[in-house]
Amino acid sequence: MPLAKGDSKKGAGLFKTRCAQCHTVDAAGGNKVGPALHGLFGRKTGSVDGYAYTDANKQKGITWNDETLFAYLENPKKYIPGTKMAFGGLKKDKDRNDLITYLKDACA
Repeated sequence: MPLAKGDSKKGAGLFKTRCAQCHTVDAAGGNKVGPALHGLFGRKTGSVDGYAYTDANKQKGITWNDETLFAYLENPKKYIPGTKMAFGGLKKDKDRNDLITYLKDACA
């Protein structure tokens, strides 16, 4: 199952259990262990003010969108070798689609 519209409610649950300990999605959330995700879609890698990215992340040079997130979320360390993100990834296409659908709403 490739990139497809997911279930935002299930994506919110995934965010809460897999992402929220390191990331925020609201405009006033700020950076935590990971960078703030508000405004994620359309943003270049390594570009959140005040967050100390690895050189690998800053130099990746991609713009976050549905397709790049879908690939990244499967295995972040494979997509951006040298990233400090400890998250192992979401192997199921459905989980990635659900999370991306949630993030599109939550990060806008």
